Amino acid sequence: MSDGSATGGTGRANRSGSSGSTSRPNGPRRGTTRPGWRRDLFVQAGFLVGAAVGASVTILGRRAERSARRGLIDWQVAERVAVGRVRRAPGTLDALELRRAEPIYAAAMAEIVPALSRALDTELPGIVERSGVVDRESWVHANVSTFAGLMSKVEAGLLDQVIPPGAGLIKATMAIANRMLTTRQIGYLLAFLGQRVLGQYDLAMLSAESTPGRLLFVDENIRRTAASLDVPLNPFRTWIALHETTHAFEFEAHPWLRPYLAERLERQLASLSSSASGLSREALGRLGRTLRGAGSGEHWMEGLMSDEQRREFREIQAVMSLLEGFGDYMMDEVGRDLVPEVETISARFHARREQRTAFERAMMRITGMDLKMEQYRKGEEFVAAIARTGGAGALRTVWLGPETLPLPEEIDQPSRWVARVMRAPGSGAV
Repeated sequence: MSDGSATGGTGRANRSGSSGSTSRPNGPRRGTTRPGWRRDLFVQAGFLVGAAVGASVTILGRRAERSARRGLIDWQVAERVAVGRVRRAPGTLDALELRRAEPIYAAAMAEIVPALSRALDTELPGIVERSGVVDRESWVHANVSTFAGLMSKVEAGLLDQVIPPGAGLIKATMAIANRMLTTRQIGYLLAFLGQRVLGQYDLAMLSAESTPGRLLFVDENIRRTAASLDVPLNPFRTWIALHETTHAFEFEAHPWLRPYLAERLERQLASLSSSASGLSREALGRLGRTLRGAGSGEHWMEGLMSDEQRREFREIQAVMSLLEGFGDYMMDEVGRDLVPEVETISARFHARREQRTAFERAMMRITGMDLKMEQYRKGEEFVAAIARTGGAGALRTVWLGPETLPLPEEIDQPSRWVARVMRAPGSGAV
């Protein structure tokens, strides 16, 4: 009964139209107040979510920035990449085979050092005890620290340019991605070199400690090269050892040379680091043209340098040409008495330098190793020319001090060095 009367009463009020709007004066209206309440809730939630996301991005950005500023290259990863590749390379030797080669090199060094000392009129003590046979993996381990040491001289400045403080998440993430890519590229480069280097006078050029260098012979590569040239292995080992021992003579018999080169290398690296962010479109365009072989004859590295940087770079290259050319000259000259079939070995080895695959030529140009090949050629021609003109006296004169080193233009024209140094007043030469 109560339900019927209530229903009837409601019907009458609606029909009359007089009291329907006031029957529930305090009740909520559908479609008006409730959606507004929901909008307020969504706005508040949006503020909370936005604040949380903003805080998360800030935290992530700071963490990413700290990670990015750990370095431009992860050297441990680069080392692992390089070691993994050289371990799979053809011609890998086990430890026993490497140990068997050690007395062969020791016997060669016992003949090389006195012969070289006589030819250069300079004693060279201790280098025999600082020589040894290594595999490719050991060469990689030894040179990672060298590469990392060079990078440490410029890394701080480059990091400030790549990822300045407060750069944020996006820039930091890009820097981390670039580090991953660069790390693998360095690993590939170390592996590429590790399969080609025959011997090395290992000298920490930029180290604060003036410790003497070590002679390293990468016997895996020496064996493969001797086989590819079809030359006898042991004479080839002696010939390579002659070249590296000459490098020891250059630095250890002339204590001024190491700090002289180190100072210039550090200055060049610092200059390149400070100007890295200011590369112009013109410079980058020159880089592209030079890498494609369509440049003006200068190396692509020079295309990124200012005039002053280019001048210093060429001065360093002149000294490096002398170092490498002197080694090549002496390995043939002294090798005549120590190395059977030295003429055949030398001819085939130098011919091999000119017969590289397209991949090797591209890698060498990109990495700058083509400069080293040019140093061998120009340097040997320079040393041979001054030896013809002034004999052993001229060879000793070139190492007297910084003032007797060849200038860049003199490497190409040895007669200019002779005129400046050998015929200068007080030189004792005519």
